[in-house]
Amino acid sequence: MTLVLLSLWPVLAAALVLGLVVGALTGLPRSGLALAAAGLLLAGLAILSCLATLRTMPGAPGLWIESGALLLGAYLAGCALGGLGRSLSRRPL
Repeated sequence: MTLVLLSLWPVLAAALVLGLVVGALTGLPRSGLALAAAGLLLAGLAILSCLATLRTMPGAPGLWIESGALLLGAYLAGCALGGLGRSLSRRPL
């Protein structure tokens, strides 16, 4: 996983920045549909993380799973930070 992290850091940084921008533009989820979508994304992250931790897939598919878990995690962390920044600045939607 460390090798994947070191080789994909530019893409991870881009996913984090994209998440920050999306989170700052949209804010934290408030409606039922937005909360359900956020829950699905978090469930997907949990599934990918479990698959990557258990090393269920060897070779290239395992690399894709690990990369997907890292990228989705970075994007969701950026969305949460951007949304939190927007709510702390008290800017209306």
